[in-house]
Amino acid sequence: MKKNSIDGIVFDLDGTVYLGEKALPGATDGIAALRRHGIRVLFVSNKPLQPRQVYAAKLSRLGIPATADDVITSGFVLGQHLARTAPDLRLYVIGEPPLKGELRSHGLTVVEESDQDPKEVIDPSGIDAVVVAFDRTLDYRKLNTAYQALRQGARFFATNADKTCPMPGGAIPDAGATIAALEHITGRRLELLAGKPSPLTMQVALAGLGTAPEHSLMVGDRLETDIRMGRDAGMITALPLTGVTQGADLAHSDIQPDFVVAHIGELVHMILTPGT
Repeated sequence: MKKNSIDGIVFDLDGTVYLGEKALPGATDGIAALRRHGIRVLFVSNKPLQPRQVYAAKLSRLGIPATADDVITSGFVLGQHLARTAPDLRLYVIGEPPLKGELRSHGLTVVEESDQDPKEVIDPSGIDAVVVAFDRTLDYRKLNTAYQALRQGARFFATNADKTCPMPGGAIPDAGATIAALEHITGRRLELLAGKPSPLTMQVALAGLGTAPEHSLMVGDRLETDIRMGRDAGMITALPLTGVTQGADLAHSDIQPDFVVAHIGELVHMILTPGT
């Protein structure tokens, strides 16, 4: 890989740049080296659990200086898209408070539960669209409210469709499990996915980088989201073996990255060392 072929890089976060509260090998020094060589860097997360500035603060705390403008989340992409295309929808969100705040920051209306009996649901006639996200507070009332709204014709959106989220000590269920449950019980299919591998996310990322796809690199640990999105966008792709996907998984997938590396540090060496 030649340095002069890469103008910008999009990095996934969990399992690629960090895991929990620890930067992964090569991430801190490697990203600093890329920036010194004039290569633009953006960070993308499918997790809508916090606003962009919180992820930026975490990166900075781990030794990778960042601002909110350096970070793209699936919640930000969905909010921006809906504000532009369907600003008047009343949204029922299976998600945590920061995502609801993100959507409201784009001028969107979020329907909230009242202090009613937990067995009751919000009147589905007051819901225009259901938004599914990673939600560690998911309960029966939320699932039933979404189910009733979808049965009555509400639109069906999601921030992300990851099956699991990597965490220190092992993965935990993510939004994909909730989407699958709702699709199964309603017979409906998701209408709009904002996060990876949606082209919506990559459009926002490439606009932020200001680089052409063929001179941009997508780096992430998931074949079905990070690598698929990069390939679909016409980007160069690289998979570090620090997250979900391991070497044995590659043999069983039709989604193949251009490069496989042990960690970000090895990738940066490939980019910045002549002749590699």
